[in-house]
Amino acid sequence: MRIREVEISDDMIRLGQFLKLAGLAENGAHARELVEDGEVTVNGRVESRRGAQLHHGDVVAIGDDKARLITSPPAQR
Repeated sequence: MRIREVEISDDMIRLGQFLKLAGLAENGAHARELVEDGEVTVNGRVESRRGAQLHHGDVVAIGDDKARLITSPPAQR
């Protein structure tokens, strides 16, 4: 089973935003429905909070469709 990697530039992202960014939800309303219906897991556990914070390495799944959050390294100074 392939896990798609989705990169962001921040340290974290909220679950609802990530679902849209990763293409797991069509829009915010769809993301809310998926979470409320118990269809979303984070690292293998059902997540019921659309505002849950995700961090580097977290794996979000809806059925067999999975995406891993990758945070880009901080810019060199």
